[in-house]
Amino acid sequence: MVETGSARDAHHMACLIGVGATAVYPYLAYQTLAALGRAGVVDGKAGNEPAELGRSYRRGIKKGLLKILSKMGISTIASYRAAQLFEIVGLKQEVVDLCFPGMVSRIQGAGFAELEAEAWLLSQRGWLEAEEIEPGGRHKYVHGGEYHMYNPDVIASLQRAVRSGDAADYQAYADHVDGRPACTLRDLLKLRDDVAPAALDAVEPAEAILARFDSAGMSLGALSPEAHEALAMAMNRLGARSNSGEGGEDPARHGTEKRSKIKQVASGRFGVTPEYLVNAEVLQIKIAQGAKPGEGGQLPGHKVNPMIARLRYAKPGIGLISPPPHHDIYSIEDLAQLIFDLKEVNPDALVSVKLVSHAGIGTIAAGVVKAYADLITVSGYDGGTGASPLSSIHHAGTPAGAGAGGSAADAASERSAAPRARAGRRRPEDRPGRGQGRDPWAPRVSVSAPRRWWRWAASTCASAISTTAPPAWRRRMRACARTISSACRKWR
Repeated sequence: MVETGSARDAHHMACLIGVGATAVYPYLAYQTLAALGRAGVVDGKAGNEPAELGRSYRRGIKKGLLKILSKMGISTIASYRAAQLFEIVGLKQEVVDLCFPGMVSRIQGAGFAELEAEAWLLSQRGWLEAEEIEPGGRHKYVHGGEYHMYNPDVIASLQRAVRSGDAADYQAYADHVDGRPACTLRDLLKLRDDVAPAALDAVEPAEAILARFDSAGMSLGALSPEAHEALAMAMNRLGARSNSGEGGEDPARHGTEKRSKIKQVASGRFGVTPEYLVNAEVLQIKIAQGAKPGEGGQLPGHKVNPMIARLRYAKPGIGLISPPPHHDIYSIEDLAQLIFDLKEVNPDALVSVKLVSHAGIGTIAAGVVKAYADLITVSGYDGGTGASPLSSIHHAGTPAGAGAGGSAADAASERSAAPRARAGRRRPEDRPGRGQGRDPWAPRVSVSAPRRWWRWAASTCASAISTTAPPAWRRRMRACARTISSACRKWR
C-alpha cells in the first residue's frame, strides 16, 4: 500500500502499480479535490460533497489505467502489477539498484542527493505565502513558463529564413537553436574539433544526400490539404521524399509533384487502395508511433469533412481511430504476410517498418529483417499530432537520442540485423527530431500560418497547420513550397 502526495494522475498510478504496488492512496489529490469542492471551484454531483468528487476522480483514474494497460495488450491489473514494463529515463544507477532492481536505465541522471534537494525545495516553496503558482506551459507555450524548443522566436526566425533564403537569416535561426538550454540528449553533445574535416571532393554531392532525406509522416486531415501538398512539392523539388501519413492521398495528386513518395499503411487502413500503393516509392508499415506507442492514429470527428471522408472511405463527422497496432500485427509472421502482400501490389517499392525506440529493440529489428523489410525506422517520443492524448504526449515514448532510445536501438538494430540482411539492402533509419534545418518538424513549422490567421484555427494547434484557413492560404502554401526548396538549395 503506497500512501503518497506525489501521485495524482493515471500515469503516476500506473508506474507505482507496475513496480509492485498493490494499492495507492493519493491523499493530497483527495484533499485538493475536497478543498476545491468546498470553495465551489469544482461542482460535485450531490451538493459539492467531497465523497462524490473522490468517486469521480477514481473513475477517471480507472479509465486512464485501462487505457495504459490496453496499449500493452494487457486486460487485467494483476498482469500489470510488478511487470516493470518500463524503461527508466533520468535516474542514476544507485536509485535503480535500490528501488527498481532489474529495470533498464541507460542514460543515468538524478541520484538520491538530487531527489532530496528537489523535495526540500518543493516543500519550502509550498509554505511561502507570497510565492505565486508557476505559469505552467508544459503542453502549450506560456511566456515565463517551461521552455519550448519551438517557441515564437524559433518559429519566426525559421519562417523568415525560409522566405528570404538568406544565409544570414538562417544563421539567426540556427543561433536560436544552438543557444537554447539543454532540452534533449543531443544538446549535451558537441562536434569534435580535433579531427581534420574531410575534403569536399570526398563527400557525396548534395543531390545524393538529399535523396535520403524524408519529412516525418502526418496525415491529410491532421494537416490541411494545402500544407500537405506544399510539403510534398517542396520535398519532391529537392529530390527528397515526403510521407503521406496514414490518412490516404487524393488520387488527383498521383503522377504530379504533389505526390507523396512515402505512403503509410497503418492498422486502420484508411485510404489504402491498390492505386494508393502503386503510386509510392516506399511503403511504410506503421507498427507503432514513438509519441504514443500502443495507440493507433486518431482524427476527431469535427475534422472529418466530406473531403477527408471521401479519401478515407468513411462518413463525415465520424471520428476515425486506428485500432491499437498489436490488434493488426501480432507476430513476425503477420508482418511477413503484410510485407509480402504489399510487394505483390508494388514490386518496385521499398518496404519500411516503423518501430518505437526501446531497450532491446535490436531483437525485434532482427525479426523485421527476416520478414523481408527493406528499411527499419526507429521512432522516438518526438512528433505526434494534436490529436494525441495529453497523457501520451507527456508520458509515453523514450528519447531517440545518443545513448538512449533510437540511436542505441539503431546501433543494436545494425549489429543484430546486418548479418541477416540480404546484400546489405536492409538499413536502419532514425527519427530523432534533430534541431536546425535537419529537424523533420521544421518543414511543418515553416509552412505554418502567420499569427494574424490563427483566429481561423478550428483546433488548438499553435502553429495553425492543421486548419482550414482563409482564401489566401492556398496561394501561401504554393509560395511556401517554392521558398522551402529554393532556400535549402541556397543554404547548402
